[in-house]
Amino acid sequence: MSGVPVFWDKARRHLRASDPVMKSILAAHPRVKLVSRGDAFTTLARSIVGQQISVKAAASVWERFASRCDPVCPESVLRRRDPTLRACGLSGRKVEYLRDLARHFADGRLDHAGLAAMGDEEVIESLTAIRGIGRWTAEMFLIFNLMRPDVLPLDDLGLLKAVGRHYFGGEAPASLARREGRERVQDLARRWAPYRSIATWYLWRSLDPVPVEY
Repeated sequence: MSGVPVFWDKARRHLRASDPVMKSILAAHPRVKLVSRGDAFTTLARSIVGQQISVKAAASVWERFASRCDPVCPESVLRRRDPTLRACGLSGRKVEYLRDLARHFADGRLDHAGLAAMGDEEVIESLTAIRGIGRWTAEMFLIFNLMRPDVLPLDDLGLLKAVGRHYFGGEAPASLARREGRERVQDLARRWAPYRSIATWYLWRSLDPVPVEY
């Protein structure tokens, strides 16, 4: 599965009609679109690389990683020595995570077709059994690889920052990350359903115009 989601135009119409703030954000970003590279291993590997660093830094690290592991595939990662991978800008912990991920694909424990047949929470449960993959990474996989339309990644600080800026008078992400704050974000997001993934993507764009691709 790759390219732009088949529901993209329908999602945009829904968001414009259901939320005047979202309508304004969409109008400010008329040409960018959510896309997927379609490869499950690449999606998850890029998510691990991007953990806890900026979009710009992640892009730089990924470029070096992809150059040294060309083509990017489980077997290529498993053939590279740890110092080679760390030289890309990866921490020792991320190298461990990427190797564990590669082993899961290489030995068949992870299968893209099997994941695609699961519900959202089943996918999250399967992926979070892998070292280094938490709920946030699994949700990125749902959005960017499986193109699931209604994912709301409440652990994503970019989402919380954008919601605070546009809807809650500049309220800090740390406040919205607390239980009460998360409940308020969930309540707000009901107006976006069943396209909360697309709303999230546009909220990211409101902070950083460079499209995120995993």
